[in-house]
Amino acid sequence: MNCTSIAAVVTGGASGLGAACINHLAEKGVKVAIWDTDRGKGAALADRIGLNAVFCPVDITDSDSILEALEGTLSRFGGIQVLVNCAGIAPPARVMGKDGPMDIELFSRVVRINLIGTMNVIRLIAPHMIKNIAGRDGERGVIVNTASIAAFEGQIGQAGYSSSKAGVVGLTLPLAREFADHGIRVIAVAPGLFDTPMMAGLPEKVRVQMAQIVPMPRRLGDPGEFAALVEHIIVNTMLNGATIRIDGALRMGA
Repeated sequence: MNCTSIAAVVTGGASGLGAACINHLAEKGVKVAIWDTDRGKGAALADRIGLNAVFCPVDITDSDSILEALEGTLSRFGGIQVLVNCAGIAPPARVMGKDGPMDIELFSRVVRINLIGTMNVIRLIAPHMIKNIAGRDGERGVIVNTASIAAFEGQIGQAGYSSSKAGVVGLTLPLAREFADHGIRVIAVAPGLFDTPMMAGLPEKVRVQMAQIVPMPRRLGDPGEFAALVEHIIVNTMLNGATIRIDGALRMGA
């Protein structure tokens, strides 16, 4: 795909990995739609980028919200060639906590946002992607989902988060196979420890300790590195149906 002739939707695009993707892709000439619940940050980011950006307030668990954002994005850009799913939450909780069993509503909320929300956006955008004019190799669209290394090495207190991200990994190959005849590729990216707002809430001492367990480079990932990988996925047509780790060779302990 040629970055200067495509439009991309990024969920969770107002902050963290999503905002990094928005900024990076916009710099490459991609028209970007910021889908997020944070109206203040989302609108400010769109204003900063200018004409090639639009902000749409979106709750990915609400189909009506997605459809409204779809209408606004399509009316602005005419089509959508790329979807990057970055929206998600990661509240920690032990199943057997000090105050009793885990609140099942917390578990359900994590799965509803991280996994069901991801699928909700895909199922509503994909029918519009197949209307795109096929490019080289018959390609019409690219979907990049954000998983996590927690999908493979979930830690204590991550039962909800890990299972939701394992579900995102599990979506990848079946969707890539189903969408192949329609010219749509599906890839998952599994980041390790990145310097995002989620990480920023931790004490500095803990952040330093976590950075030191990454084998190489011995630091937290830069969101721009995640965004650069997303760009490469967009332009490299042979990448399809896989989950790509970006973690500095980190394998999480219990």
